[in-house]
Amino acid sequence: MFLRHTIRKKDGKQHRYFSIVENKRVTGGRVVQRHVLYLGEINDTQELAWRRSIEVFEEGAAEPRTLSLFPEDRCEGLLPDASIVRLKLSRVRLCRPRQWGACWLTLTLWRQLQLDGFWAERLPASRKGTRWDAVLFVLVAYRLLAPGSEWRLHREWFERSALADLLGADFALVEIHKLYACHDRLLAHKQALFDHLVERWRDLFSASFDVLLYDLTSTYFEADPPFPHGDKRRHGYSRDHRPDCVQVVIALVVTPEGLPLAYEVLPGNTADNATLRDFLDRIERQYGKARRIWLMDRGVPTEEVLAEMRTADPPVRYVVGTPKGRLTRLEQALLAKPWQEARPGVQVKLLPQDGELYVFAQSRDRVAKERAMRRRQLKWLWRRLAQIAAMRLTREELLMKLGAARSHAPTAWRLVAVAVPKGGATLSYRLDRTKLRQARRREGRYLLRTNLTENDPAQLWSYYLQLVAVEEAFKNLKGDLAIRPIFHQQEARIEAHIFIAFLAYCLHVTLGRRLHVLAPGLTPRSVLEKFAAIQMIDLHVPTTDGRELVLTRYTEPEPELRLLLDKLRLQLPAQPPPKITAQTLRPQAPL
Repeated sequence: MFLRHTIRKKDGKQHRYFSIVENKRVTGGRVVQRHVLYLGEINDTQELAWRRSIEVFEEGAAEPRTLSLFPEDRCEGLLPDASIVRLKLSRVRLCRPRQWGACWLTLTLWRQLQLDGFWAERLPASRKGTRWDAVLFVLVAYRLLAPGSEWRLHREWFERSALADLLGADFALVEIHKLYACHDRLLAHKQALFDHLVERWRDLFSASFDVLLYDLTSTYFEADPPFPHGDKRRHGYSRDHRPDCVQVVIALVVTPEGLPLAYEVLPGNTADNATLRDFLDRIERQYGKARRIWLMDRGVPTEEVLAEMRTADPPVRYVVGTPKGRLTRLEQALLAKPWQEARPGVQVKLLPQDGELYVFAQSRDRVAKERAMRRRQLKWLWRRLAQIAAMRLTREELLMKLGAARSHAPTAWRLVAVAVPKGGATLSYRLDRTKLRQARRREGRYLLRTNLTENDPAQLWSYYLQLVAVEEAFKNLKGDLAIRPIFHQQEARIEAHIFIAFLAYCLHVTLGRRLHVLAPGLTPRSVLEKFAAIQMIDLHVPTTDGRELVLTRYTEPEPELRLLLDKLRLQLPAQPPPKITAQTLRPQAPL
């Protein structure tokens, strides 16, 4: 290891920034550098201290720590034979512990989706021998197992994983410029990937595409506008509650089982209701004009798009949530309709109108849940308003505390009438019982809209509940796969980052579907954590003739993990073969 500095000009001055860098030899005899530690700007005295520390560290690293695991073999009485290797078992060393189990499971999922062959065909090795398909797999595995920046992958995570052992590669895969250059090769194959996934979902899970779920989310950037003309990073409605940050919108189509079919990255200021028409055309071109059903939340389709869906040939069927404003207009007509039992705990009212069917549904469990949430918020807000009213505050302080209370309990705030006299610093408040009665009538009740007029209402309700699958997809993308924050600055690489997260989600949902059938009750994240307990380690055994026997072994799984392997019908591969270093020639003594 050594110190390396870079010089940057800032405000007319030159600044030197230091990093500790390690040389690593890779295939072909090349040497690449791995950044070990960033030190920032340090003075001459600190630089000298770091150089001395590195020298001491290098000297100490040359002396391996020995572990006496077994008594030394006794080789007395053996005839001299070149095939006999005498081992010094008292000097056994255990080196390079690294995570193997979850990496192996990720590679198994990758091969089950046949993504190894798909990408080997589209990302061939370069003239210099760079295996771009393997670089992509490393990026996807990293996003699935320990999501973070490409810089962290290059600097530390790859060395703590067994991906090099599994792929038969070395550190050359994660040279920092290769990680970024791989992003530039991906987007051209996006449509081909969607077509490939459709076939794999059919083969693996007998998936059908008669019912599709469509929804949108957003992901933000901590970056400073303005951006070039046409850049997709824009301010818009933020589902992440970060209106101060620019964002992009992600539209996603999945099956009711959560299997992703397609996605699109849209400008951050795209309105929800401006996206559906393009996706309808795209899915029709890809899968034909089948009689499929689209499930959408309120706010996604416009009246014009719904009219086009009804008049298409054949009609495009849909079930969509309805804004509460429409419920107000239809309330009188719905009051005259009788309740029907759709299924235990769920009642519906049906209102045919203008070629559509409105389904007013109430769920007993949902009523209890929403009512408890509203009561909890209202009790907290009532106590807080009493505390604020008892305080001696200026008008500005009073308004600030009221604003904080409103942001903490927005649902309850709409049910309370709060008055502050103009120019005064006093507070009065009362419960708006009219709004409270209206809120109670709507708790746990939903108005659905569909052109499936011949379907059973229980089936319509179950369709709408399947929207949770696309919400779960967004939850996984933003939670388990940590699609944000996005560290890239170029728009094409931002989209490639989302593309890699989409690939990682495909592996995630594949594992989830396997668990659903073979080991229900377990989540993909919990299984990956269990597999991560299997470590790989190098066992170094010196020989009496100056060589070293190297045994690379993964640890034996615990009984719980063995049971899980059996349930998932997976079999661990054979241990890697042992290696022995070449014999070094000892200099002969002079005659």
